Amino acid sequence: METNDQYSGRHRVRLVMAGGAAALTLGAGLATLGPAPQQAHGAGDGNKVLTVAVAQSVDSLSPFLAVRLLSTSIHRLTYEYLTNYDAEDNHVIPGLATRWESSPDKLTWTYTIRSDSKWSDGEQATAKDAAWTFNTMMSDPGAATANGSFVANFEKVTAPSPTQLVIRLKKPQATMTALDVPIVPRHVWETVDDFSKFNNDKDFPLVGNGPFILTDYKADSYVRLKSNKEFWRGAPKFDELVFRYYKDQDAAVSALRKGEVSFVAGSPSLTPAQSASLKRDGNIRVNDAPGRRFYALATNPGAKAKNGEKMGDGHPSLLDQRVRNALFMAVDRRTVIDKVFQGHAVEGAGYIPPRYAQYFWEPSPEQELAYDPAEAARLLDRAGYRKNGDGDRVGKDGEPLTYRVLCHATDPNDKAIGQYLEEWWGDLGIGVELNCLDNVTDPWLAGEYDLAFDGWSVNPDPDFVLSIHTCAALPSTPEETGATDNFICDKTYDELYARQLAEYDAGERAAIVRQMESRLYDLGYMNVMAYPNAVEAYRTDQIASITTMPAKAGNIYGQDGYWSWWSAVPADSGDTGGGSSSTGVVIGIVAGVVVLAGLGAFMALRRRATAEDRE
Repeated sequence: METNDQYSGRHRVRLVMAGGAAALTLGAGLATLGPAPQQAHGAGDGNKVLTVAVAQSVDSLSPFLAVRLLSTSIHRLTYEYLTNYDAEDNHVIPGLATRWESSPDKLTWTYTIRSDSKWSDGEQATAKDAAWTFNTMMSDPGAATANGSFVANFEKVTAPSPTQLVIRLKKPQATMTALDVPIVPRHVWETVDDFSKFNNDKDFPLVGNGPFILTDYKADSYVRLKSNKEFWRGAPKFDELVFRYYKDQDAAVSALRKGEVSFVAGSPSLTPAQSASLKRDGNIRVNDAPGRRFYALATNPGAKAKNGEKMGDGHPSLLDQRVRNALFMAVDRRTVIDKVFQGHAVEGAGYIPPRYAQYFWEPSPEQELAYDPAEAARLLDRAGYRKNGDGDRVGKDGEPLTYRVLCHATDPNDKAIGQYLEEWWGDLGIGVELNCLDNVTDPWLAGEYDLAFDGWSVNPDPDFVLSIHTCAALPSTPEETGATDNFICDKTYDELYARQLAEYDAGERAAIVRQMESRLYDLGYMNVMAYPNAVEAYRTDQIASITTMPAKAGNIYGQDGYWSWWSAVPADSGDTGGGSSSTGVVIGIVAGVVVLAGLGAFMALRRRATAEDRE
């Protein structure tokens, strides 16, 4: 997933996340921008242009393949989903669907599709587009690459009329108002021959029905979109939106200072030094809010495919839970927070950040793998990995233990924590080879690592990020595509995942999700070290107001919707609406809230969304 924070391989797209950097960095320095707008705020024709500096490149412009946060954020802007999430507090609101209801047995869901949404080529968006999108994902493995988990439980999808969509399930599914799947125009996409290879990046403008229309793209350089004047909620206030790619975050910050860009998201956050420096600029506002990401150190669990064939060359000692736990007990989370993030994060443990209180989990004192180097040493001794005369821990093969740690070359957090690992694990007698690469994808896909910095952005409904640790997410064979994050496959975890997916009671489901987090913690394959803040900045002389999500202490970039860029007000427009809250958004969706109110207590339980984050 940020993410979402995800990466993809050469021929096998996979949901691998960059902890901290969230970018597949190619080339050096600032990429050549070609025909992209050079002004952040105004163009020669009088258009208002909002330029966003990003540190992540696009993996695909196909909604069926894209997994990175930037790519899925672009799809949020260009295609409508069945439902959306209110910027004020994340509850479910209408999107392409104006209302929905389930049968008493929860196996049949009927959605009413709005009649006022048109594709940008003038054709009407209908239920038939939605049915075709889902049926294609159900029948074509290539089309299921990014979001197949959402439709795995679908039995049948039909469109009895242009405004009615009916989904029949095999068993109850709690995410039916949180289907984070872009609905595409059938008349455009039905000519695609191979969904696993079609990146949707040749013919512009792309046909969509969101608040923006994608008009131009250059790989590892920029994405340009224009305002959709026919968007049913109303057109954005900026005429154009440009995402400009920077490999070097200092260069992006410099561009913000010069007014060459309007907004900097960081990679995915600004460093403490950068944010402190920017706060001294009178024309720049820094947004520092609790984030929706976790930052972790992932252990190779013995990578394998569904067919049981082993992959990669992970160190065999890491198959021992005692060794994994020892490594994590030798990581001082307090130092990570204080010295690396300098207070712009909170200590981690569970898989879901405290921002989502109903799913947030913390270990009990008896369960906690607290910082305790002495106990870590004793665990290693009991596991049979003792020190030799030189003070080195020795493996079963008689060789000193040395672990390869994948890190992202552009992420200062990875590098800083990597240096601490060398010190902490060195005290245990274990060597560390910090392997910082521009492209971590290939070794990760192949399972050729021992540990790796990892991270995901989590949406209000955590189903998707939970699904990527199931056995079903493994690649079928080592040569094929998988949705797994880190090759984890555990029967107990899978049983809990199936239970939460079928549980409609919000409290009961949250309790099961917390059990899943506890199970992941005990397995020791994922050491969640921190929940970083979203630290980002924008120019107040270019952006008068912009919506955060949630309204109180929320993020701007990578939202669970399109509210930030749709609501942004140019500084010289004379319009002061929107602000740093959801005021403008609430006005735009008040009719949808009224519809929701009529759905009663049952729909109150549906106020959740799945993870895109694809962060």
